[in-house]
Amino acid sequence: MRVTALGATLPPVGLPGLDPALSRLVAVDGVAADAGSTRTWHVLDTGDALDARGIEPVGTIVAVHGNPTWSYLWRALIAASLTRADTGTAWRVVAVDQLEMGFSERSDIRRTLAQRVADLDALVNELGIRGPIVTIGHDWGGPVSLGWAVENRDRLAAVIALNTAVHHPDGAPLPFALRVATARGMLAAGTTGTTAFLDTTLALADLDPAVRAAFRAPYATVARRRGIGGFVADIPATAADASTPALRRMSAGLRELDVPALLLRGPKDPVFGEGHLDDLTERLPHADVHRFEGAGHLIAEERPYADVVLDWLDEKVMDAGDAGTTATAAATRRTAAGRGSKPTTPVEAASPSRGHLWDALDARRDDDDTAVIDMTTVRDGEPLRVSWRQLSARVDEIAAGLDAFGVQAGDRVSLLVQPGPTLTAALYACLRIGAVVVVADRGLGIRGLSRAVRGAVPDVIIGELAGLAAARALGWPGRRISAAALPAATSRALGVEASLSDLARAGRGRALPEAPAPDAEAAVLFTSGSTGPAKGVVYTHAQLTALRDTLAAHFGVTADTGLVTGFAPFALLGPALGTRSATPDMDVSAPRTLTAAAVAAAVRASDARMVFLSPAAVANVVETAGALAADDRAALERVETFLSTGAPVGVDLLRRAQQLMPNAVAHTPYGMTECLLVADVTLPEIEQAAGDRGVCVGRPLGTGQVRISAIDADGRAAGEPTTDAGVTGEIVISAPHLKRGYFRLYLTDREARRGLPERWHRTGDVGHLDAEGRLWVEGRLPHVITTAEGPVTPVGIEQDAETVDAVTRAAAVGVGPVGRQVVVVVVEAGARRPGLASPSLADDVRAATRQRLAAVLTVPTLPTDIRHNSKIDRTRVAAWAERVLAGEKPTAP
Repeated sequence: MRVTALGATLPPVGLPGLDPALSRLVAVDGVAADAGSTRTWHVLDTGDALDARGIEPVGTIVAVHGNPTWSYLWRALIAASLTRADTGTAWRVVAVDQLEMGFSERSDIRRTLAQRVADLDALVNELGIRGPIVTIGHDWGGPVSLGWAVENRDRLAAVIALNTAVHHPDGAPLPFALRVATARGMLAAGTTGTTAFLDTTLALADLDPAVRAAFRAPYATVARRRGIGGFVADIPATAADASTPALRRMSAGLRELDVPALLLRGPKDPVFGEGHLDDLTERLPHADVHRFEGAGHLIAEERPYADVVLDWLDEKVMDAGDAGTTATAAATRRTAAGRGSKPTTPVEAASPSRGHLWDALDARRDDDDTAVIDMTTVRDGEPLRVSWRQLSARVDEIAAGLDAFGVQAGDRVSLLVQPGPTLTAALYACLRIGAVVVVADRGLGIRGLSRAVRGAVPDVIIGELAGLAAARALGWPGRRISAAALPAATSRALGVEASLSDLARAGRGRALPEAPAPDAEAAVLFTSGSTGPAKGVVYTHAQLTALRDTLAAHFGVTADTGLVTGFAPFALLGPALGTRSATPDMDVSAPRTLTAAAVAAAVRASDARMVFLSPAAVANVVETAGALAADDRAALERVETFLSTGAPVGVDLLRRAQQLMPNAVAHTPYGMTECLLVADVTLPEIEQAAGDRGVCVGRPLGTGQVRISAIDADGRAAGEPTTDAGVTGEIVISAPHLKRGYFRLYLTDREARRGLPERWHRTGDVGHLDAEGRLWVEGRLPHVITTAEGPVTPVGIEQDAETVDAVTRAAAVGVGPVGRQVVVVVVEAGARRPGLASPSLADDVRAATRQRLAAVLTVPTLPTDIRHNSKIDRTRVAAWAERVLAGEKPTAP
């Protein structure tokens, strides 16, 4: 049945954020199946606006919407490009309404993907757009824009995609939302006969009612919604669908695109999942990727993507060559220049170490001495001991078994196993074959852990029963391997294909694949989430090896040292260091479960000379010291080195810990997930250095370097990194064992290296260097209080408040607008209810510090991070304090 064509029209005046002067109608000769016709497009075009200002654009951004939106989706990009045109780089933006969509013409043509790509090409040619051209697409506008890009590489400068997909595996079901939309009897009714599909899509973001109405404006009638239904009907779900060949040609062609690529994603998307992004990054391995946590399908409505896009074009395209060069020449210069920022400081990082993390394990493969002790597994009254010979053989067997299972170099393997011999063997086996281990501990909480695992898109999950059950219940991706053998029924229920024992048997006697290169990715370690959603930190093999070498050299670790570690990031380094290791009987993801007796038992079993604990674990060890027996104390007296890292450790706590290990030198290394060892200081050095504000963390380890970037009145680190004493600012670091970058967090990476050479990192911590070159940490950059008198860091004020006898712990926060904040101190002081401090307590706290305080508040307990149980969530405390001071009834922060 033929349907009546509807002509193109201009959008109604008054749509929020849309300048009617940018709308134009363009008549274009039909092509392919539409040849012989003339179709009229509606586009938003900034070309005339730039001409009126006498500005010559450097190129054109062609923006293609998806289904069921229209060019209105790109209004923020259009506005931002015009704002920058007068003072910065000027890009012409042409945002199209695809035929049958928006305010473009409706016809009786069925528009397949190939037809839409041809339509777009005809429009681009009609508009006389020569190049350089940047394509940007969202939703099903992604395949259309990328399809055009693949076929027009000579004019292409870059490609950008938001929440899209370019490949659908044979036999795989469509996402649930699309299965519903395409179901027989639902397609016409849900997409065309009613506004259900449109309403459902717009409900995916919290839109202003006027904005929602603007998106609905082109689709007011059944006739105007035919394109919505046509788009859904054309989804290439099977090999037999009309658009599948075009989709396959386009997705294959992406592998040969060498222009810069930017992929932006909102993870809360019921249509396009993490697997779709994973597929795109596999086809465009050079792409910059950023996942906006908390955003969803309509990412353009939820996050400030426009500035991100334009900044990225400045960095990746404009910095590569002159604006007047062709896209090909610019791409050549980009390749020669590399992907890093231009150096702005005259410092260079040291090169990473060589070798592999398992070298010491290989060297001791014929050694029957103990390598790993599992204090949680007791047999005949003794903890489980695994020799170097046994561990080396098990690693080789599992590695070969993983290879036989189909795990390849570069595949990501999520490890949901408690520290101990099983995790150690699995981890080293993965590293040996070049798989990338993903480590996110239960300390993140189930939501944080699920977000981390989903975001990492593991190819394989190796887990214990609880982890595998969570993977099944929460729909985490990846093939599943159980750490221990499970009953057949349980394996089927959890989707488990094999156990580690099965893999070891399959790998026995099988040759191992070639070892990975030093610069190959080795691990994705997730941060604690104490400063926002947990971030995946990417390490290469060379960087992990450099960490091993730095730790061994600085602390004098030898084969005879012996290591007891209750701190998850270091629980697996014993085999790498070539020394025996023991993990105490505890839940490593809950440090406060560690007792003094458990530490003593692990030291006694391993004859360890080094103990490595997190601050929260140290606190509980000290609190439970009364339960120590005489042989426990004797074991602890043999410890020579005691380390606590992960969060600031108070001097009093260190002294009490050292009383339990009287012959040990107490160290508090400073580090973070991005660089696990930055600086180190001993208790005697801390006591000698007393007097400065903040926490003394000592001097850089090995060849590492530390600089300070001074903060301005708004609390932003803007100064040139310096080693000058007394300058307070953001701590900037470099080391051979510094991470490569963040996992799919381009913006976070860019900010971390802002204004710095390669292999340098902005930590987000603030502090200063003293005249002796020692580093003092004074808090986090987001927690700097910007008063009218200048920026104030919180730690020194907190230290002052904690000298008051009644105060157990304190948080100093800013309340009010940036630049005019006042300082509020919130303390734990035995109060049963939160609220204003008593007059006497407030007076005592004020008298203890030279900083003027606007108020002193009390809470029963200050909120802290889950992993360390010690980092105070000052952002949360500040928001709570502001509400209380505004008159809101006090509740727990």
